[in-house]
Amino acid sequence: MQSLLILIDTVLNLYTWCLVISIVLSWLFAFNIVNSSNRIVYTLADFFYRITEPALRPIRNFLPNLGGIDLSPLVLILGIWFLRSLLHEYWPR
Repeated sequence: MQSLLILIDTVLNLYTWCLVISIVLSWLFAFNIVNSSNRIVYTLADFFYRITEPALRPIRNFLPNLGGIDLSPLVLILGIWFLRSLLHEYWPR
């Protein structure tokens, strides 16, 4: 059972990093630092968007509109940290 806990924890950790990379890429596109017409950059950004958007969309629908500030990644990362902490606390040993 410990192996399953490690696997779930690793997947949640990797997803958190995907969220962080997606956030950084969106900032780089917003400030026009990265050229979005570059095929490799576009492919990476599209991949991270497709991975993170299904989890972020329900949170965005729930949160109030704050203008240009998107707090949904922060809420999701906090939720993932809470879930990881619950898993470590209540997983049978």
